[in-house]
Amino acid sequence: MNELEPQRSETPTYDEVEIAAPALVFPGQTADPTDAHRVAFDLLARRAPVEALEVIEPALAVDEGNYGLRSLRAWAFLLRAQLQRAESELRGLVDENPSDDWARHALGRSLERQSRYADALPHLRLAAAMTGDPEHETAVLRTERRLAETTGDFDRLR
Repeated sequence: MNELEPQRSETPTYDEVEIAAPALVFPGQTADPTDAHRVAFDLLARRAPVEALEVIEPALAVDEGNYGLRSLRAWAFLLRAQLQRAESELRGLVDENPSDDWARHALGRSLERQSRYADALPHLRLAAAMTGDPEHETAVLRTERRLAETTGDFDRLR
């Protein structure tokens, strides 16, 4: 190699890289539960619950017992602050699978957001015990504090 020649980098240049955009999928375009789950999850991650529900509902019509799609529907309800619908969906999920820490925590959060602190605490405590997640433990402390504030019973916080 000649010392005067520019050295070639191992990293590809912009012109050498092919970037593929994700496929466009419009709500209602597919009712396949696997595709619907993938698309709805992506939409919810982008905080688009209305569009996610438009994908989830037709897929649930095909496979109404699909636990994953029902979980995503509950997430969408939470994002839209449709707390009673979220609570209903999450209660069904927790009844079906009591070891689902996400569903249990989400149920507790939906109850907390409805100012139903006493109802929320058992679910939040159990989710915190199941996961050890500091955010779950913080939710327990926050809810205990709010319950004490509403009842005036601060002795329970000690």
